[in-house]
Order: sequence, then structure tokens, then C-alpha cells
Amino acid sequence: MTTRAVCAALDATDSLAPLREEFNLNEGEIYLDGNSLGPVSHSAVSRVNDVMNRQWAKDLVRGWNDDSWMALPTQLGDRIAPLIGAMPGEVVVADTLTILLAKLIGGALELRPDRRVVLTDVANFHSDLYIVDAVASRATRPLTVRAIDRGALAEELSDDVALVMLTQVDYRTGEMLDLSGITTLVHDAGALMLWDFAHSTGAVPLDVEGANVDFAAGCGYKYLNGGPGAPAFAYVRRTWQGVLKNPLPGWLGHARPFDFELTYDPAAGVQAFVTSSPSIIALESLSGALDVFERTSMKELRAKSLALTDLFIDLVESRVPGVFDVVTPREHERRGSQVALRHVEAYGVVQAMIERGVVGDFRAPDICRFGFTPLYLRYVDVFDAVEILAQVMNSEAFLDERFTTRKPVT
Repeated sequence: MTTRAVCAALDATDSLAPLREEFNLNEGEIYLDGNSLGPVSHSAVSRVNDVMNRQWAKDLVRGWNDDSWMALPTQLGDRIAPLIGAMPGEVVVADTLTILLAKLIGGALELRPDRRVVLTDVANFHSDLYIVDAVASRATRPLTVRAIDRGALAEELSDDVALVMLTQVDYRTGEMLDLSGITTLVHDAGALMLWDFAHSTGAVPLDVEGANVDFAAGCGYKYLNGGPGAPAFAYVRRTWQGVLKNPLPGWLGHARPFDFELTYDPAAGVQAFVTSSPSIIALESLSGALDVFERTSMKELRAKSLALTDLFIDLVESRVPGVFDVVTPREHERRGSQVALRHVEAYGVVQAMIERGVVGDFRAPDICRFGFTPLYLRYVDVFDAVEILAQVMNSEAFLDERFTTRKPVT
């Protein structure tokens, strides 16, 4: 039987334990929502303070040269590249995830001009569904977007499919898809593969090089802890650079932005996917957040992530047996870094736990979602969180009216 003392012993021998001190965490709170918004690190605060108080305040416009602001999108891309198994020069940080997906979708569709179908997952994040529909509807030829059951992908692939867009870790259930196997399947059908790494980057090891991924985009504010609304990143495999065109060209993606030419000539490499002036404050916040990843490895993070999620599932099933349906896969190779519990009163359960100091979130219609970030979570946090969950369920506190009234953000 797992006890709190057993969990404390695990924490005492955890090589990642010192990294917890890098974050500004609320006293007495267990934060299990880093898969939605990561907490602030001391390094991120330091970087933002520096850009506000020195770079912007003192250097002013000179900061574009003296503080290398212009280079930040590709510099940060090179720092994210190892987290996804990319090569230097294949990742750029700019815009939001949805905007970067729009750029990659629009460019990719022009690379398969004789094909007229785009496949995506009917369970995909809604913003992904909206943007792929919108971009396809504005293409230079008629296109059909099919939102399919991802389990039927092999049957849906044909010589008319131009692009497949999937999210590698399901935002609701935490199911992790086979990056290499699916990419190979899509390529065998002659189509291009675009991955959304929103719930993957910084959470699970990725190998875009080994998997021969064409294009990907990911989020900066979830497991990467870059701050609310942090800029996202795009990956363009080196073999596609100079071939894939940015459908939203702008002056900072120009080969010679300060020549102010009237016609567009794309910059070399991934710089071509920068459109307009980036938020330097936001980029510096993400830069600070990335510092902590350079003190560990995705292999170490993954091992602890699986241990934490295994522990959580085991404790839930022993402390509140038969109450929840664990919808996150048990198999390690199919699990991201979150656990989703299904319950008819899921919203109230999450709200009652938040009042008691355990922060998770709710996803409609019936999912209690808990993220496990090995950088700062302890094994005792997992034990204590499940104890509080058991209290909430045994007392039926989740039925209280103040917990069942939906807030604007769930």
C-alpha cells in the first residue's frame, strides 16, 4: 500500500526535486494544471524585469540591435529544437499556435496542388478544426476537410489526400498518438503530415527528425511555462525550407527587411515564417522559462511523469474505487503527461478541489483533467491531491451549488 511516507521517500531520492525551487508556487497549493498554463519561474521574472527595466527603459529602440531583439524568434527556436528532436535552424518562435497552424496549413496545401482532401481528427482541439476549415475554404482550389475518427485514418487515406493534421496528445484524454507510425502511414499515401504539439512539447520526448515529420507547431504557455498567451513555435523540416511558402508574409520574414522593398523576397530558412514584429516581452518570458529545461533532459522528465501519473491512477482507484472512469490510457506508450477522470459532475468536482487547494481543470462534457509536470511536482503532492479528491467525493461537496455554477473559463 502506498503511503505518504513512501511518497516522501521517493521525493528524497528524486534527482529533479531541486528544480521545484526554480518556480514561484503558491504556498499550500497543489498545482495540477500546468497542461493548461504553466507557473512562473524565477528566471522568467528576471528576464521580463530586465527587458522592462534595462532593455526597453534604457536602450529604447537601440534594443533591436544592442539586445538582439531581431534574432529572438530563431534563437528561441534553436533552444526549443532539442525538446522536439529537431535540428538547429528548423524551429521559429512567433505568433500564436493557431496563427502558425494557419501558415503551415496554407503553405502545405500548395505543395499538393492535385489533391483535394484534408484529414483531421473529429476530437481535435476546436481551434484547430476552425482554422483548418477556414484556410481550406480560402484555398485556390476546392478542398474538402474531413474530421474523422483518428482510429480510421488508414481507411480514410487515399491518393486524393493532401494533408493530415493531428494533435499528438489529446487535450481531453491525454492519449498520445504514435508520431513515427502515423507519419509513415501518411507519407506512404503521398500526403503531408502536420502535427500539433500543444500538449506534447516539454511533456513527452519527441523525435521529429527520426519520425520524418514535415511540419509541426506547439504551444509556449503549457508545459513550457512561457506565460499566459506566450508565443508559439513552428517546425519546418529543413528539406521543406525554401519550398514551403508562408501564406502570411510580412516584413520581418523578408530577406532584407530594412531595404523596404515593395515586393516580397522571403528570408532563408525558418525566418521566412516570421510575419510581423514579435512581442519582445513575451519572447523574453519564454526565454527565461526555457532555462530550467537546460538543467535536465526529456528522458528524465518522462520517467518521472510516468511515475507520477501511475501513482495518481493507482491512488484514485484505491481511495475512490468505482467512482471515476479513467479515460487516459494505462499503457505508457499511449499516455501523455495528464490524467483525465470522467464523472457526470466533473465541473463541480474540480471546483470543490480548487477551493481545497488542488488546482485542475474541467473539459466538457464530463472530464476532470489533471496535468503532471515533473519540473515542480512532488510525489507527496500526488498523494495529498488524491486524499483531497476522496474527501470531496465522500462528502459529496461537489454537489454544492457554488461549485456547479459554471464560470466563463473552466
